[in-house]
Amino acid sequence: MRTILISGANRGIGRSIAEKLLKDGHCISLGIRNPEELKETILDPKISGAENILLNKYDASEPLSAKNWVKETINHFGKIDSVIHSAGIFNKSQLLFSDKDQDEIENLWRINVMGPWWLTKEAWKHIEKSNKGRLIFLVSMSGKRSKGKLAGYTMSKFALMGLCQTARNEGWENGIRVTAICPGWVNTDMAAEVKSIPKEKMTQPNDIALITSNLLLLPNSCIPFEIAVNCNLEK
Repeated sequence: MRTILISGANRGIGRSIAEKLLKDGHCISLGIRNPEELKETILDPKISGAENILLNKYDASEPLSAKNWVKETINHFGKIDSVIHSAGIFNKSQLLFSDKDQDEIENLWRINVMGPWWLTKEAWKHIEKSNKGRLIFLVSMSGKRSKGKLAGYTMSKFALMGLCQTARNEGWENGIRVTAICPGWVNTDMAAEVKSIPKEKMTQPNDIALITSNLLLLPNSCIPFEIAVNCNLEK
């Protein structure tokens, strides 16, 4: 079984992944803004056992937060062999953005790109030791193509895909395998306002959790780098 860092596990896809991997028997360290949100849930160490789960206060916009989280996890579990990056934000900033959108665009870059980068950097030396390390990034179909006018969000996801490719290159010889999961619409808070497709026909968070669970079972010789997940036909 693995020892896994999971960011953004307080809701949506990240929470479904955490619940699934805990059920699978992995040791998980969760990084979220407010650990109190998980009290009295299956992800509470008092319910599932401190030997199985660790909660950490984590802010993806702060590099020191990543450093502290990794340190606490090593102190608690003694190792890290996998990281799942599911923390991220969304906004509708467009190509011709207004002055008031500048801070939102910079925040997209900081959380969606630098957050995973900082956390990967801090955990890297520990992941290398296992020779079967796994880095899984929840990217988006917006990291593969641009639709509509979401310039800021799309920019951040294209950049994240570039980070995934470089991490794959750098970790290959030491057994680190990288997968970028790229879903379209997933039935989470981010898709709450979407009317073009019924919520029940969207990809569900548990679907992504199952994909992630299966990835962790595969040997180094057959890890897919990229998984595009569609709930509707893209033309």
